[in-house]
Amino acid sequence: MMKKDLAAKLENLREYYSELGGYAKYGPEEIKKNRMLRRALERSLEIALECMLDIGEMVISSENLKKPDTYREIIEVLGKEGIIPQDLAERLAPAASLRNVLVHMYSEVDVDRICEFLSGDLQDISLFAKYVAEHAGRKGRRNGKTTQETPKK
Repeated sequence: MMKKDLAAKLENLREYYSELGGYAKYGPEEIKKNRMLRRALERSLEIALECMLDIGEMVISSENLKKPDTYREIIEVLGKEGIIPQDLAERLAPAASLRNVLVHMYSEVDVDRICEFLSGDLQDISLFAKYVAEHAGRKGRRNGKTTQETPKK
């Protein structure tokens, strides 16, 4: 794994998480009425979920783990391999489906579902980044490196 690439992606994910937190103050009715707000929220969430899945793919590839067939399986593999806790993987796996809806518009985007994610599951993105960074740090120390894997601003 290119630790510099992973560190950059993790930093991006932290920024997206922070940005999404700013949307939590809006309720479903306000989001439904304000088209620009809704589109900004949808796009921000899409990018954050995409980044999280990219990070998962990077870790899986670098460790030669079972190649996932779906986005959902990316999260499931990370849980199964102990890179993230299993209960976190179970909570985050459905986010891959939300990502698909946001990207491909398989159905009308459900604002209530997005608001539910913001109010209940958003913290899981931050936890995901924390556990992946810790895993990368442990792996780096095992390889004789002592530098921190994720830059702080």
